[in-house]
Amino acid sequence: MEKLIIPSIIAKSQEELEKKIKKVSNLSSWLQLDIMDGKFVPNKSLDFNFILPKTSCKFEAHLMIEAPDKWVTKNLKKVHKILIHYETSKNTSRLIQFVKENKKKIGIAINPETPLNNITKYLNEIDQVTIMTVHPGFYGGKFMPNVLQKVTVLRKLKPSLNIEVDGSITDATIEMALKAGANLFACGSYLIDSENIQQDFFIIRSKII
Repeated sequence: MEKLIIPSIIAKSQEELEKKIKKVSNLSSWLQLDIMDGKFVPNKSLDFNFILPKTSCKFEAHLMIEAPDKWVTKNLKKVHKILIHYETSKNTSRLIQFVKENKKKIGIAINPETPLNNITKYLNEIDQVTIMTVHPGFYGGKFMPNVLQKVTVLRKLKPSLNIEVDGSITDATIEMALKAGANLFACGSYLIDSENIQQDFFIIRSKII
């Protein structure tokens, strides 16, 4: 199973989006777009009609918003994978079906407090589970190591499932996430705020090889 670090991007303008994509696009084949509406989480990001610059990277859209159905209907063609939060989706099965019918990948994200049992019925329908290891909304949240127990349980339930951890993934936390059973690692401020991004990426990448 592929182990992959996925840089995550928070942006409040087209200019900021392009600048951050340029900074990280040569690091990974996938990038994460953090979509936030200021309601589900206390921050806004990419809440405008953004245009993605041409790149060889694929994009997953992490929808931290109250109305994921509307966003998906309008923007699905822009991205390759949709991550919906269990806590916000009122029609999870229907949304999963819609995304799959449009030949895109689909995953479910859960907040630290959300029981894993809430999503087990969807595991055979989806490509990925994203487990938040911080309270979502901002770069640099406090890492919550106890949440990694969910990763371990989930890996035993679905050995071949892509399991992503998202939140305060750094050179100090990524090994814990790997040991718990994660194979995808969404990485925000550690890379985005780096003054020597190539060196810091090499350091964090070396932890999962």
